[in-house]
Amino acid sequence: MGYLEHFELRSEPFSNAPVSRFYFESEQHRQALVRVLHVVERMKGLAVVVGDIGAGKTTLARRMLDRLPESEYEAALLVIVHSAVTANWLLKRIAVQLGVAQPADEKLALLAQLYQRLVQIYQEGRKAVVLIDEAQMLQTQELMEEFRGLLNLEVPERKLLSFVFFGLPEIEQNLKLDPPLQQRVAMRYRLDSLKESDTSAYIAHRLREAGSLRNPFAPGAIASIHRWSGGTPRAINTICDNALFEAYLAGQSDIDDSLVDRIAENLGLLIGPSSRAPEPRPASERPVFQPRARVDLEEIDRYLEGLRKS
Repeated sequence: MGYLEHFELRSEPFSNAPVSRFYFESEQHRQALVRVLHVVERMKGLAVVVGDIGAGKTTLARRMLDRLPESEYEAALLVIVHSAVTANWLLKRIAVQLGVAQPADEKLALLAQLYQRLVQIYQEGRKAVVLIDEAQMLQTQELMEEFRGLLNLEVPERKLLSFVFFGLPEIEQNLKLDPPLQQRVAMRYRLDSLKESDTSAYIAHRLREAGSLRNPFAPGAIASIHRWSGGTPRAINTICDNALFEAYLAGQSDIDDSLVDRIAENLGLLIGPSSRAPEPRPASERPVFQPRARVDLEEIDRYLEGLRKS
């Protein structure tokens, strides 16, 4: 038996993988989505969504991609994984994502192919949209100039291409490398940390989506999770996932604040921006968790072996 069976879950509720069905629409995520969709529906050019690490930008980007029907949009999500990307690589990736079958190596030929494809999409009555995740990795003036040039591709009625940047606040410094591009930003939105009420609703939502019939987190545990995570979804997931596993090992069906505090201390977490961290307790005062008698070392080994094979 693993912690999923122990808590009667169908799947892991707090994985940090961006799974669509676990998307939690807090008020600020809803507001961001409404505004970004407005920009792409009206083909206004460039929208920027910023947030700190773990604020849910990638999840929002994937949610937006799911919300753009193929009958109306030629949409793509491009993740920038390294700051050393070149302008030529970027143009080729955008061309491929938008359906250019054999992108040319030479820049002018590649731009001509891309323009022809964008006109084709326009003639089909659809709109071309590229979502750029981890956009803070775009750190050169040359790259910013390329985006400005692509935003200049238009027909008399409208622009042919819209971009949405998702990334850390450093995006703003990147945009300043090309002031004309900075002036073309049609909408900016910042994702802040979740409020404590949102943290509670977020935890309950993910448990329900994973098949849980009850919430094992006591109110004090949720308050502690919010305090340690600062309302950052990624940190909430990490704490909750560890809490479920530790409670399983200890044979507990409920999770209290003392367990959450111990996990956060062991993870070396610093308190989030919303409040101060509780003072770490001396080791002699920290709770000791004894596993159930029927959870022996062999059972734990079998559980870990199952994780390695999955």
